[in-house]
Amino acid sequence: MKDRRTTTRSAFTLIEVLVALAVAAIGLLGLLRLHLISLASIDAAQAMTQAVFIAQEKMAETSAGGYPQQGTKTGTTERNGQRFAWRVEVTEARAHNTGTFTLKGLRLVRAFVTWQHGRGQKNIEMTTYIADSRIHE
Repeated sequence: MKDRRTTTRSAFTLIEVLVALAVAAIGLLGLLRLHLISLASIDAAQAMTQAVFIAQEKMAETSAGGYPQQGTKTGTTERNGQRFAWRVEVTEARAHNTGTFTLKGLRLVRAFVTWQHGRGQKNIEMTTYIADSRIHE
């Protein structure tokens, strides 16, 4: 009689491989979702940065001419494929407590920038004061 030796081989079964692939797929789906969220956040931050740059640009244009005239200017601009609407308002500065007392020689400049983001609309506002530096007699 021949001596039969039973040898056992260590290998993965089909079920083990399928379970491992399912676990890996679920993990990769979570990473893909995280990547998509980070891309959306980057896009929103880029649009916000462009809006801040536009507001700063409009404030600089307004103050570059010295003491600005009262009034409102509006317009639109496009940056990196995104359309931004802007508005600059120049008014007499008023004291905060009374609301009616105007501060002579001081103008309030407010820049508003609005843009579409997804289904909603985003906006920022930037405010500064500009003093009249001319000598009055």
